[in-house]
Amino acid sequence: MSRIPLQALQNFVIAARLGNLTRAAETLNLTVSALSHQMRQLEQRLGYPVLLRQPRGVAVTAEGLRLLDQIGSHLDAIGQAVQPFAARHDRVLTVSALPSMTSNWLVPRLGSFVAAHPQIELSLESSERLIDFERQLQIDAALRVGAGQWQGLVAEPLFDEWLVPMASPSLVDRMGGVTGRPLSHWPLLGDPDGEWQRWFALAGDAPPGRYVAMLNDSEAHHRAALEGVGVALGRVTRARLLLDSGQLIALSPHRLRTRWSHWLVYPPRSASHQGFLTFRAWLHAQAVEHAGHMQAMASA
Repeated sequence: MSRIPLQALQNFVIAARLGNLTRAAETLNLTVSALSHQMRQLEQRLGYPVLLRQPRGVAVTAEGLRLLDQIGSHLDAIGQAVQPFAARHDRVLTVSALPSMTSNWLVPRLGSFVAAHPQIELSLESSERLIDFERQLQIDAALRVGAGQWQGLVAEPLFDEWLVPMASPSLVDRMGGVTGRPLSHWPLLGDPDGEWQRWFALAGDAPPGRYVAMLNDSEAHHRAALEGVGVALGRVTRARLLLDSGQLIALSPHRLRTRWSHWLVYPPRSASHQGFLTFRAWLHAQAVEHAGHMQAMASA
């Protein structure tokens, strides 16, 4: 049997799934007669019928069902694999980032990038999930937090993350001002990673005997501080806008560096993507500005 054209098999799968040659022809941008002719040629090459013509559509024969079961999923996988390459060009860029990083650090800065590079169509995918660049070919890069060790990927450091005790103005007033009482006497919001222990060791003070609440979600942690529930040992990157606007107040000049940093992570294939290279240069400039601002906060 001569080699069967892949297009004929793809068209058979579509016709079999729709159960109607007219709708299948419309989907494929073919005439019904052209699709019917193609299906007859396919059956001649296979040596058995795959579709039964009926007054209201087509039915798949037993042989056709076996063929559909054997090739359908494989053709779907091929379509998914080649689709990102077909749509990919230098003016379309897709970046994945953690939700907190997206909303609190990246999005407030994007105006300058869009204004400077209106020709680039940037898509942001906000997700906690790690990206499998081998499978998710439509994603060009990711902003991630960690130690910089991602096998097979390029990882470029952006900036460190720092923790600072922070509270709402209302809580600061209730406690008699920033220096009104030792920090261990304030209502503190606990964290499951034991960062408060490291903080009090850095500050040379004893940690409290208990916390007013234990929160393991960063968003809830900062929200509770905003509402005056207690003092958060907050991430400066996450809370920078809140600190700059006065919605949260830093209670100490000391900062505690976390065990992880922010990174730009991307597969080697993205190094040839001009849109990504433009974004990468802009991102590193933003990271330098941010690190400088953090240093100025520490020196104030």
